[in-house]
Amino acid sequence: MAKLSLGSTFSIFHSRHIRPPLAGCHVTKMTVADHHPSLEVVGGARDRFLPSLHTNLRLPYNPFPLIAWNRHVETIFASFLRSIPQVRLRRECLRVKDGGSVALDWVSGDHRRLPPDSPVLILLPGLTGGSQDSYVRHMLTKANGKGWRVVVFNSRGCGESSVTTPQFYSASFLGDTYEVVKHVGARYPEANLYAVGWSLGANILVRYLGQESHACPLSGAVSLCNPFNLVIADEDFHKGFNNVYDRALARALCKIFKKHALLFEDMGGEFNIPLAANAKSVRDFDEGLTRVSFGFKSVDDYYSNSSSCDSIEHVQRPLLCIQAENDPIAPSRAIPREDIEENLNCMLIVTPKGGHLGWVAGAEAPLGAPWTDPVVMDFLEYLERGASKTGKFSADSEAVQRSSGELHRIEV
Repeated sequence: MAKLSLGSTFSIFHSRHIRPPLAGCHVTKMTVADHHPSLEVVGGARDRFLPSLHTNLRLPYNPFPLIAWNRHVETIFASFLRSIPQVRLRRECLRVKDGGSVALDWVSGDHRRLPPDSPVLILLPGLTGGSQDSYVRHMLTKANGKGWRVVVFNSRGCGESSVTTPQFYSASFLGDTYEVVKHVGARYPEANLYAVGWSLGANILVRYLGQESHACPLSGAVSLCNPFNLVIADEDFHKGFNNVYDRALARALCKIFKKHALLFEDMGGEFNIPLAANAKSVRDFDEGLTRVSFGFKSVDDYYSNSSSCDSIEHVQRPLLCIQAENDPIAPSRAIPREDIEENLNCMLIVTPKGGHLGWVAGAEAPLGAPWTDPVVMDFLEYLERGASKTGKFSADSEAVQRSSGELHRIEV
């Protein structure tokens, strides 16, 4: 279960209906409904974005038999048995301002194969996730196959990246995201930038969009299985079978921590290093380490102030949110539906099934890509077709020189 990382996906439908003929008219006009009625599709940008998601949304969502009948079965199946596309990656280790490090994994050879104005897609995996995970690899190969330049943003300690300071990443910390987006934009100044995040990565991405607001250098983004409200997500995490996920993620966090335990040897104050090192739950880890590292008085204070539900109203870039109604880790009741409906830049799709990072359905089920991947690409390609090529973010030369001098490349 240590492979499991916070994140998720979705499913969609479409149907046909016939308008009654107008009085005195002998022609019956056929119109195509926007989506299948069993889907929840809302948002201030619904009418703007929905026509671009034409293919999959007009077909019934058919979860794969025997696997998707239960949300836990689907979640576990996708985590352990879904295929993992083999891709040769080129790693850049980026040293950020506070001395910490993150790892950026690019598709090897794309810097020569693709033109400099090819759109760039930044992928943010879920908690403890990285470029090794199946849902990340499938999205990477799908986008790359359509001519997109793709980079996986492995947070501190994730994806076998190094931890170089006594601090991990968190749901509250946006500093690394700012620096990664800035670095990628400086490297490809002619390209439009986009991002896709899963679960905790989605929460961080949406918080970043809200914080940057009108100044955001991204041309669009997709949030998948976002927990949105971490207080509610934490409540559900301790119920029934969800305790299995909680323990699995805690073990994954402890594994990363123990690799770098010497960095935390002399931490004093409110830190409880033994609790973090031997955490039985994610909450234990956050109590012993995370909330203290980022200056919160309690775990609940950390969760409350790190939830992306409060950021939706400030998002000023096109954002597609995809959730599963039966997601055991990102509860449907935590979705900020009203804020999404009021924001003219946002659209939400909620599927009846999908589990967490599951969506075992569609043409490639059960072992292939999640059903969501084609929908995500439809949305991103729609944005890219209409994106302006002007007004892009550009870094000053000093920042570019500094980041270039702090990068190291290896093949993975």
